[in-house]
Amino acid sequence: MSRTIITTPAAPAAPASYSQAVKAAGLVFVSGTAPIDPSTGQVVKGPVQAQVAQCLRNISAILEAAGSSLEKSVSATLIVADEEDFAGANEEWLKWFPRNPPARQGAKMPVRIPDMKISIAMIAEA
Repeated sequence: MSRTIITTPAAPAAPASYSQAVKAAGLVFVSGTAPIDPSTGQVVKGPVQAQVAQCLRNISAILEAAGSSLEKSVSATLIVADEEDFAGANEEWLKWFPRNPPARQGAKMPVRIPDMKISIAMIAEA
């Protein structure tokens, strides 16, 4: 099976220990993506809704670099720092996926990162 490493400057750079995404087997596997503004390198401040929107903008850029899009997403994992943020995350999520949303699961962050309320990983069709 061949695989292609996906990288784009339109989303935050991944550390050396993992890739922004990997394209393989007809799918694009996007790593957990932080709510970082790629133009500043800083975590977006504000409520979880603003951070969900930034994560999805970053994921959209990564998927576009792989020749895919959010519309082709099939599964997502939302990892929140505080379980109370799930309601706000859902509120923003529904703006991006009003119909036919991908399968989804949620989890709590094992380690707190200052100002970061959420991280999102996604799988999409290539």
